[in-house]
Amino acid sequence: MKIQSLKGWLIFSLIVSLSISCRTEFEKIRTSNDPELIYNRAMAYYDEGQYLRAQTLFELVLNSFRGSAKAEELAFKYAYTHYYQGNFILASHYFENFSNTYTSSDRREEVDYLNAYSNYLLSPSYRLDQTYTDKAIELFQIFINTYPNSERVVSANDLINELRAKLETKEYEQGKLYYDLKDYNAAVHSFENLLKDFPETDNAEEVRFLILKSAFLHAENSFYERQKERYELAIEKFDEFKKKFPSSKYNSEATAMLNQSRATLKKFVQ
Repeated sequence: MKIQSLKGWLIFSLIVSLSISCRTEFEKIRTSNDPELIYNRAMAYYDEGQYLRAQTLFELVLNSFRGSAKAEELAFKYAYTHYYQGNFILASHYFENFSNTYTSSDRREEVDYLNAYSNYLLSPSYRLDQTYTDKAIELFQIFINTYPNSERVVSANDLINELRAKLETKEYEQGKLYYDLKDYNAAVHSFENLLKDFPETDNAEEVRFLILKSAFLHAENSFYERQKERYELAIEKFDEFKKKFPSSKYNSEATAMLNQSRATLKKFVQ
């Protein structure tokens, strides 16, 4: 037991000593005021995957090498240190800054893609604010237009489709929420906006049916003075639905709402 305890203590002491030694080496470099030494060690840390240390040292010499042959490499890897650590807001900023600064760089295509991809990684659940989703879509589209022959175009298009699907889900769920809350007028407008924004949606049949049903229920739950115009609107929505989906699985329910709307409108004629 004593030998094992001694062995454990020696291993612990060795780890602590190595840690202190490494920290001491880093601190000596960090406080050396030697830009070349700091730059070279930062590159070594970067290659070793020690991105926080590399980033810390890069920040000390960014200005020292501005305008030099090393400036582009430094700015490129500095942006990547943020990306590799999951700091995607800063990564996006520094990738964009690199692209705007080194407009003739061979790395610009990669950086522009990563700027868009960083915003893609920041895109949250559809239930939350979609600012980063919108920005990612915009940046991917700019990338596709700028580099139409890039091998990354396929990926950019796939990610745009994924992000648009998220925005579509958000609009659909918003419309459903209005419907469930019995705010049928808002539901109609929300679902119609969905069709305007996503005309290629796979849910067009259901969405158009929900527009019709929301319009019908809005009329049914209106004051008498407003029912006539709202039942007329429900009939318009039925015609639009029937024109698009003449053999819909919702036809039976849709026709029942049409017949009730017409029957109610007859009372206004009498």
